[in-house]
Amino acid sequence: MKIAVLSGKGGTGKTTVSSSLAFISKMLLIDTDIEEPNSHIFLKGNVEDIKSVYTRFPEVNMEKCNLCGECGEFCKFNAIIPAKKRVIVFGEACHDCGGCEIVCKNGAISWEKREIGKIYTGKTHFNSINKYGELNIGEMSGVKIIKEIYKNTEEKDFLIDCPPGTACTTVSAVEVADFAIIVVEPSPFGLSDMKLVVQLLRDMKIPFGVVINKFDEDENIVKKYCDDEKIEIIGTIPFDRKIAETYSKGEIIAEALPEYRENFETILKRVKSYGN
Repeated sequence: MKIAVLSGKGGTGKTTVSSSLAFISKMLLIDTDIEEPNSHIFLKGNVEDIKSVYTRFPEVNMEKCNLCGECGEFCKFNAIIPAKKRVIVFGEACHDCGGCEIVCKNGAISWEKREIGKIYTGKTHFNSINKYGELNIGEMSGVKIIKEIYKNTEEKDFLIDCPPGTACTTVSAVEVADFAIIVVEPSPFGLSDMKLVVQLLRDMKIPFGVVINKFDEDENIVKKYCDDEKIEIIGTIPFDRKIAETYSKGEIIAEALPEYRENFETILKRVKSYGN
């Protein structure tokens, strides 16, 4: 089973949940938050393999190019722009779709490549596997890194620490999931961003449940929303200073605070019971 952990915004406790679930289940954890991966800080262990990920960008042979402008009209990212005397290429903006080569009738376009990031694989301190991607500074898209991680993953069951929000990287990260866990904090901003994730998962037809972080028994706007929308709350994490202090030290909650292990065991049990 592939279980994605995601959130509408950063700082809601996504990695708190995914790292504790990885510790309890000993499943492979893939951190696809490629702009700022941090699961390895909690899982510790050693990096055993580093793989570079490359993308292509076009190079124009001006001896063959007749400046027809077809490539520029096709590219929606303005990565290739025909000017008066030459074609200007902005390699960093290229999404490597290959469309400019297809529309070029003179065969003037070839390809160069550059590194956009790396994939790290290693053992955790509790002897499971951790993978994470890291996007190079200045790059616009890390979708290719996420796809490359999945392409080179043989395990059938794993956890996914997704990027926050609903951007292209989040869609690429969650699209392989059998079930998704939305981690949310009970605040107006948390609820607002959560609604976007709920809509995304419904559009993608991925079943999901909600974990409320910093939970208390007072009036809870997230709980009310879930009740109104008939969304299952599969777990809660209490609003406890000890949890924040433990997280700030880079420690896994389910490991360092045994009294909260049951909270994460309940979440995992409910997720795995889906469809049974």
